[in-house]
Amino acid sequence: MRGRKWLAGLLGVVLICVVTAVAIYLYARQRVNFAGMLGDAAVANITVPDGFVVQVFADGLSGPRFMAVGPDGILYVADRGNDRIVALPDANGDGQADEVRVVADGLNNPHNLVYHEGAWYVAVTDGVVRLVDEDGDGLAESRTTLIDSYTPPGQHSSRTIAFLPDGRLLISAGSTCNVCAEEDSRRAAITSYDSPVGQDQLTGEALYASGLRNAVGLAVQPETGQLWVTNNGRDLLGDDIPPETVYRIEEGTNYGWPSCHSGTIVDPEFGFAGACDNVGQPVVTIQAHSAPLGLVFYTGNTFPAEYQGDLFVALHGSWNRSVPTGYKVVRVPMANGAPAGPVEDFATGWLNSDGNADGRPVDIVVGADGALYVSDDKGGFIYRIYAQP
Repeated sequence: MRGRKWLAGLLGVVLICVVTAVAIYLYARQRVNFAGMLGDAAVANITVPDGFVVQVFADGLSGPRFMAVGPDGILYVADRGNDRIVALPDANGDGQADEVRVVADGLNNPHNLVYHEGAWYVAVTDGVVRLVDEDGDGLAESRTTLIDSYTPPGQHSSRTIAFLPDGRLLISAGSTCNVCAEEDSRRAAITSYDSPVGQDQLTGEALYASGLRNAVGLAVQPETGQLWVTNNGRDLLGDDIPPETVYRIEEGTNYGWPSCHSGTIVDPEFGFAGACDNVGQPVVTIQAHSAPLGLVFYTGNTFPAEYQGDLFVALHGSWNRSVPTGYKVVRVPMANGAPAGPVEDFATGWLNSDGNADGRPVDIVVGADGALYVSDDKGGFIYRIYAQP
């Protein structure tokens, strides 16, 4: 027994040494930066366009990821570092949460949540859990595991869910690697299930879209009912290849990974002649390694008219780039349900003047008050961005 422990300890040390050596090698070749890891988390000095104001709505969270507004108008957050879902009420409307109220805890790395027909559906690493507040006290007394068969995390541990207008539930799961051939068809893909309402488990599993290395953000466009996703491209091809992407998803389409990236770039390891033929094309491209996560279409009524229906995307920030990029929220102007202009900065400043990140934006939602709320999983903050009256 002592010998096994010694061997396990030795293997652990060897693994740490290998990872460290690879990091040093890449850093020496200017392929990585540590902006997201260096420096202490702090309230970021965020810059927004004239006419907008930023304030800290909530703090003290641990790795907050995706958010949703409940039917009560309250902001709910997947507080992943604490394995819980919390509510952040603002009863007096002063733009700051009155409290952090625990709705459910003991969850396995909750990443996002959606309220649907009387229940909260929560994406956790191994699947989906349904929470129901049976007596209206703000706590989820009922908990049902609808599916727990998703494979171990590998490189990407987050799961994201969304509901289609027809009631089907979608689950996105990133790849287990940078680039490889997956054994589980649900990885690097989006899988659909029949409506879970009234069911104790998910049924009707079907592949909805494939070839998506890490589609973290899912959003249904209000005008069309169509699914849009952010996708994180592969690493180790250089500072500017491949671009990050936003896709308007067509059911049954393959979007290329691992053989084709961003619709046009043939992978040097897994590619082949014609690898990019007939793959789905992005509707938006963003600077490589920016790590786009949450996305939302603006549906509030307090922003100026030119922002109505526009797409906002949170960029978590780079590591596989010699010069840091991302760490901000960008805007994509929209018209008639389609992009109508280039990507432009909307909220910047999480990357400070020292070249380190005070925080890392994750998700964006439109609050009941029409403001944009942005989660920051490094700082543990939720920011509120509102238009001055």
